[in-house]
This record gives sequence, structure tokens and C-alpha cells, in this order.
Amino acid sequence: MNELAMTHEPSVLEPRSGADPRWRAVLARDARQDGRFVFGVRSTGIYCRPSCPARKPRKNQVVFFPDADAAEHAGFRSCKRCRPRDAAPHPHAELVRRVCAHIEERAAEERVTLEALARVARMSPHHLQRTFRSATGISPRQYADAVRLTTLKERLRRKEPVTMAMTEAGYGSSSRLYERSPEALGMTPGDYRAGGAGAKIAYTVAKSPVGALLVAATGRGVCSLKIGGDDASLARALREEFPAAELKRDEAALGRWVRAIVNHLSGRETRLDVPLDIRATAFQWRVWEALRAIPYGETRSYQEIAKIVGAPKAARAVGHACATNPVAIVIPCHRVLRGDGSLGGYAYGLDVKRKLIDAERLRRDRARVISREPKRARPGR
Repeated sequence: MNELAMTHEPSVLEPRSGADPRWRAVLARDARQDGRFVFGVRSTGIYCRPSCPARKPRKNQVVFFPDADAAEHAGFRSCKRCRPRDAAPHPHAELVRRVCAHIEERAAEERVTLEALARVARMSPHHLQRTFRSATGISPRQYADAVRLTTLKERLRRKEPVTMAMTEAGYGSSSRLYERSPEALGMTPGDYRAGGAGAKIAYTVAKSPVGALLVAATGRGVCSLKIGGDDASLARALREEFPAAELKRDEAALGRWVRAIVNHLSGRETRLDVPLDIRATAFQWRVWEALRAIPYGETRSYQEIAKIVGAPKAARAVGHACATNPVAIVIPCHRVLRGDGSLGGYAYGLDVKRKLIDAERLRRDRARVISREPKRARPGR
């Protein structure tokens, strides 16, 4: 599995920048992209085809899905205007899956070239490049880089020497790795191996409807969120998570993000958009993005999330991804239940999980009642 740093909300399912070809297709209402992907709008709970003539959504509210089934598993409803389910599926989905598997098998052992992948796909390198990018939003080389980065991080966490970890991960030289390591690792490989030495993290503790709330962030975004206990115990837990980082309590630096999270927990805002700086394997990444796509006030089962991320037999792995979520609430792992409807597990206790779910459902139901109430006529002058 590939592991990448998440800054803000990046994912192969989300528009990572204005250069994302899927976002450009949505802005252009490009009918040629219909059937290649669909996009959901968090604020409405509706998913559309790229050419939908409806009003253009805000970029930070858009989530991409490979097809209608994935969007509906995540809780989105089909747009009645553009009828995205009628669009044909991407014609090369199976081919792209085969190419990804080939990359994963060989990325750490050899330099996987576009020409070699083209032979696997039985098409020209140029055609494969275009096909792969149209289906996934990234190039084969970017996917292979992510796979190598996974291996590197796994070996660094096992405290292997940097040079050995680099070689075993398939990096031919150290220069390119060190040039891009601040972007990929959030720090140099040596610092990453040392537990985050040199990283500067600000944190604060605030009151919230579910108890004390610790929010910690780097200069890129929120990197940790913890619930419950007192200030001292929360600070100790943060130190255990980042044993070699430079920690500093700084309420002013985090005020805007803390207010957004507390307002969300209080029901004043159903949406929660704060920048993130967290580490994730490719599987965790897909699971966490699927969690963020669950509409406010609703829940999904571990099995449903496994289907959404394309691994229907991996419900237990989904549970592990939920348990390792470093930013509870922002990534709402509390919205995932067992197949029989029972709560399952939660890092901060089942009482907190039940309280979060019940509060969100209550606010959702109230909002629905209000939206159905007839508007009162304005009195005449």
C-alpha cells in the first residue's frame, strides 16, 4: 500500500489543486468525461456526472468517486437533472487495476518504466499514460512513487539505517529522495526515523460538548486531535505521539481551527473543513476519505466502507484504519458501526461515540422538520 502525507484534504478522490483534470472537467462541464468518474457535493449530498448543467459547486465541497455505486455507498443521492447512473462506467477500469497490481509487485525491486507497463496493458506508452490518468487522476509514475514511499516509511519506522531503507524501497540515489522528502515525509528521512525530531507542533486544549479537546498542528495543518481527560494527560498523550518534536502550547495560533471544531461539535456548523497534516497509507487514505463523505447525521457499517474503498472483504482492516485515525471528529470515524448496528469500538470510549452519533442525528432530524415547514407569508404593508 502506498503512504503519503495528507496536507489539507488531498486524495485521489478529492480535487488536490486547480490543475486536477477531473476538477477542470467539472468546471468545463466536459461531457467527454461522463462515465469516467462522478463527483459528490458534501453540502447537498448529491452526486453528478462531470457535464451536469447545475450550478458549479465550491471546490472544497467536492468529492470524486470512480462510479455511481461508490458514491451511493458513501451516502450521496443521484442528481435528478443529469442522471449520472445512466453514464457508462470507465471502459478501462479493469486494465488500470491490473497495472496498479503490477506496480505494487515490482516497485521496490526495480524501476518500473512506462514502456514495461505498456507491455502489461498491451497498448502504447502514450495511450497507457492518458488512460491511467483519466481513470485515476494521477500518472503511473506518481503511483509507483507512492508505493516506494510506503516501503521507505515502513523501514524507517523499524529504525533501519536511512541508506538501507532507501535502497530496499527502490530508490536509486539519495539526492532525489532528499530533495522531495520535506513534501513527502513532512521532514527529512533521518528526522522521520528519529520520531519527528525538529518538527515544530503547536497545541492547545479547549472545552467542548464531549469534554476536553486537544488540537495540535504544524504549519501545514492539524496533525492530532484528542478527546477527554485533563490538560496534563492530553499533553502527555501528544508527547507520546510525537516524542522528538518541539511542542509548544499556543492558543492564539490555533484559535480559528479550534473554534471551527467546537462549533461543529456544538451543532452550529454541520460542515467541518480544516487543513490537515497527517500521514496515511493508501488504504487508510481511502478509508478516511470515505468517512469524510458520510453525510452529517448518518452512519455506515465497516462492511459498507470496505465496499466503497474497493476491498469488500477488508471490514476488519477498515476497523483498524478507524482506530488509527489521528484526527477524530475531523475524520468522523465515530460514524462507522458494526453490521448489526452496534457501536463497535472507539478510541475515546463508546459513551462519547454514542453521544456524537445521537447529537448529529437529532440535529439532522430537526433540520429536516424545519425545511418541510411551510414558510409564513410576509405581512402586507
